[in-house]
Amino acid sequence: MRPVGRPSHRPKVFYHSFQYQAASWTKPRRVVTKVEWHQGELFPRVGFIVTNMTGHAKGIVRFYNQRGTAEQWIKEGKNAVKWTRLSCRTFRDNQARLQLFALAYNMGNFLRRLVLPRSVRHWTLTTLREKLIKIGAKVVRTARYVCFQMAEVAMLREMFALILARIDRLRPLAAT
Repeated sequence: MRPVGRPSHRPKVFYHSFQYQAASWTKPRRVVTKVEWHQGELFPRVGFIVTNMTGHAKGIVRFYNQRGTAEQWIKEGKNAVKWTRLSCRTFRDNQARLQLFALAYNMGNFLRRLVLPRSVRHWTLTTLREKLIKIGAKVVRTARYVCFQMAEVAMLREMFALILARIDRLRPLAAT
C-alpha cells in the first residue's frame, strides 16, 4: 500500500553488512553496503566498503565518509598551498616551512569561512589564492588616498570591497 500524503523528496537509505570472500582472499571479509533510492531515478546508488571494523553499518559508513572528507582537505592543501614542497636541506628548515604552509592553509580557510560572501564561499583555496591574493594591482597614491587599480576580470569591485569590509569588521575595537 502506498503511504498517505505526498511522497518524500529525501532519498530512502538502507545499510547492510555481510561476509564475502573473493577468490584471491585468504579469508572472508566484512562488506558494508549503503543503498540509496532517490526520487525519479531508475536505479539505486549502491556503495560497498570492505572493512575489518565492528559496529553498526551506518556508523561505519559515516566513519569512512569523514575520513574521505579529511583526505579531500589534505589534497586541497597539497594543491593550493603546495605544502609538500619541502626542498630545504635540513629537517629543521623543512619543519618551519611546513608550519608556514599549515598557517597559510588555516588563514585561507579562516578567510573563506568568515569573510567571503555566501555566493563565493564554495571557492577552493586555489581559486581564492588566484582571485584575491595572486592578482596584479597598480597602487596609485595621492595626497588624500591610496587606490588599488586591478583588472575586474579577477574580481568585481563590489565583491572586493565587501570582502575588505568584512575583514575590517574582524579587527578588535580599540580600547578606550
